[in-house]
Amino acid sequence: MSLGGLIFSAPLLMLLWLLSLLDTGAPLFKQERIGRNGKPFTLVKFRTMQPNTISVPTHLVDVSAVTKLGYFLRRTKFDELPQLWNVLKGEMSLVGPRPCLPNQYELIAERASRGVFALRPGITGLAQINGVDMSTPKLLAEIDANMLQNFGVRTYFSCIIKTISGLGYGDQIRRDSQ
Repeated sequence: MSLGGLIFSAPLLMLLWLLSLLDTGAPLFKQERIGRNGKPFTLVKFRTMQPNTISVPTHLVDVSAVTKLGYFLRRTKFDELPQLWNVLKGEMSLVGPRPCLPNQYELIAERASRGVFALRPGITGLAQINGVDMSTPKLLAEIDANMLQNFGVRTYFSCIIKTISGLGYGDQIRRDSQ
């Protein structure tokens, strides 16, 4: 599915890459994340923030760091399309818990205690379509654990359809300045 998605979306990916290049000068964003069994991997996305933005969870980033194109990419979830490469490489799945940063200690501990790292991380998941982001680590880990216990073909395709139809908001950016 990921290879088909990459091929099908190639014209859009190229257009977004060009627009992102003009927007920030660095269209792709690569960041270490925690994957299945706690193993780190490099996640690839379209850049939505200024290149010098600190590497912290989105809810800790100042709103001024997000570019105008970045708002569009986040709202449409197009910033996630390059992660199809991570899926193709076997580091991610289309559906699963969103991979966290290595410095999100509370979330890592909550997920580890619930066995969530047994799942391959996903581009989307139950938490994302329900508007729960990484600013609430315990709740996020509970929803991820629920997905682990009830994971099946129906849940998988339901999450994909709901994500494509625009359900969920992604990680929220705080509105006050630093």
